[in-house]
Amino acid sequence: MKPIILTGDRPTGKLHLGHYVGSLQNRVKLQNDYNQFVMIADIQGLTDNTDNPSKIQENITEVALDYLAVGIDPQKTTIFVQSLIPELAELTVYFLNLVTLARLQRNPTVKTEMKQKQMTNNIPVGFLVYPISQAADILAFKAHLVPVGKDQLPMLEQTNEIALRFNKLYSPRAVFFNTVKPLLSESTSLLPGIDGKTKMSKSLNNAIYLSSTDEEIEKSVMSMYTDSKHLKITDPGHIKGNTVFTYLDIFDPNKNEISKLKKQYQAGGLGDVVLKKRLIQVLIDLIKPVRQRREALSKDKTKILNMLKDGSANARKVAQKTLAEVRNLIHFSI
Repeated sequence: MKPIILTGDRPTGKLHLGHYVGSLQNRVKLQNDYNQFVMIADIQGLTDNTDNPSKIQENITEVALDYLAVGIDPQKTTIFVQSLIPELAELTVYFLNLVTLARLQRNPTVKTEMKQKQMTNNIPVGFLVYPISQAADILAFKAHLVPVGKDQLPMLEQTNEIALRFNKLYSPRAVFFNTVKPLLSESTSLLPGIDGKTKMSKSLNNAIYLSSTDEEIEKSVMSMYTDSKHLKITDPGHIKGNTVFTYLDIFDPNKNEISKLKKQYQAGGLGDVVLKKRLIQVLIDLIKPVRQRREALSKDKTKILNMLKDGSANARKVAQKTLAEVRNLIHFSI
């Protein structure tokens, strides 16, 4: 049997280049060698969008379109919607009793996100406990691997703590939940936003989307941060922290040419506009075919919804089996 992978996204908007670099292109490769489950995490999306549930609902199909447009194949990958698997919610309730409040509050990923979202004392309980919900998602499918960036490793650590705690209490003689391993690669590094900030994000309004038009790509790239001290073409420029070069390093296939451009830029004699025009074309070449496939797929939304329903039905069978075993172990099998 192929090793099992679980991954996914919250449907809070269309997906962008950060998602592509961080996970999407890797999922396309992984689906050939692994039993891959990709979850559209609409319930988790509600943790900080409770007052706007329609935003979550509307973006489920948008995220699905992005998946299909980049090459995630529903014949190879099970794409499903979290809320269509009620077993995940029940498993989350059982896991709530295995984690202390203090442990949740120490989770570095949660603390960082709370800071980013400017949450202080008005923290929704659903947001605070979403690492437990994630653990339920992962363990319900008995995933062996979870593709994560380094910033998400604390979440996986919490999942493994829950798995070990469950085994100790309810299955001491035979391991029921195996610990899960992170699948780290260079592609899981964070892509900076067009403003030069650490992370590309919908909420920070610094993203280039997989559905962006050529004109939108051009506008975004022309606004990119380069080097504030590079005022004239003849001035020596800096590579480190230069967002345009960061993007060229990632997306431009001609690495030898980029190396030459770096030397020229550092020596003086190369303008920012020349670099930006090169990047504009590189990104158009990447995004345009994705956008065109996306537009073609969007003409039949019913087909997309049926694909999600079928994937969710298949995923639910797996989760039902795990939950039945859990209920038996905790003596809830009346």
